[in-house]
Amino acid sequence: MTINLKHEAMSYIPDNERYENRTCYRRCGRSGIKLPEISLGLWHNFGGVDVLENGRAMLRYAFDQGITHFDLANNYGPPPGSAEENFGTIFKKDFLPFRDELIISTKAGYLMWPGPYGEWGSRKYLLSSLDQSLKRMGLEYVDIFYSHRPDPDTPLEETMMALDYAVRSGKALYAGISNYPAELTKRASQILKQLGTPCLIHQPKYSMFERWVENGLLETAEEEGMGVIAFSPLAQGLLTNRYLNGIPEDSRAAKSWGYLREDQVGQAIEKVKRLNEIAKEREQSLAQMAIAWLLKDQRVTSVLIGASSVAQLKDNLMSTNNLAFSEGELKRIGEIL
Repeated sequence: MTINLKHEAMSYIPDNERYENRTCYRRCGRSGIKLPEISLGLWHNFGGVDVLENGRAMLRYAFDQGITHFDLANNYGPPPGSAEENFGTIFKKDFLPFRDELIISTKAGYLMWPGPYGEWGSRKYLLSSLDQSLKRMGLEYVDIFYSHRPDPDTPLEETMMALDYAVRSGKALYAGISNYPAELTKRASQILKQLGTPCLIHQPKYSMFERWVENGLLETAEEEGMGVIAFSPLAQGLLTNRYLNGIPEDSRAAKSWGYLREDQVGQAIEKVKRLNEIAKEREQSLAQMAIAWLLKDQRVTSVLIGASSVAQLKDNLMSTNNLAFSEGELKRIGEIL
């Protein structure tokens, strides 16, 4: 479907049945917020190098299916900042009347501008970045503002005080952290609680091929009352059927700006093929099984997916049709991994 943003008359009317048994929601830790089991991330395919109309179609389809959470960061693109700019353009045209139905998040932590104040976790950088993000997206506030990564050179107290201020200033409703190890997560959570702004959520990299969160982070999040939203659940596309017969020209592994390299595909392909056989037995695609495998753990509030097309998004959303795993399936998957 091709949509021309120049035609103002083509206003978006969401599906009236978008909340009718299409998407399940899970409570985020011990907060009052519920998130859809699957959320849409704009890390890839929404930047300046991508087709804006395609991103718009995916956002519309997601919302029509009851997906209420759109996740961004200041550096998403490429180029950095362009995903927020494109989202802002689409938001203004399609989603402005539905702002109160949406959870929109952004993050700061990675390099955004030159000099000593353009990355990491200082109060200067985090709050300046948040102002820039709000301007790019045309928003008065974001629902969740994350510290995107821990800063080894900035006191944790300073970073958490910046998140606390972002919430108290009204520029964010909730604070979150991403890529923090378990011990640092616990300290960050305790600091925020003392400040009066509990940490809502942790966003770690988590998939069948990336399981570090099982070594304490999931337990810590549960103890601290935080939700967990997993990013890169498909290991940058590895846990799909895209690479079963080689590397397609239009795939992430073929792009010079992507995060998936050809050698990574080669190293994992045998495991991918064996996992795909189990998925077939479950009458799921490999991607659907990989997402369902994460959602089997109730400590995982939501799984953050990316997509390059409406068709791919539709396929991934069908993951929730079968979240149950037998003991035999889990054993076989464990042996492969």
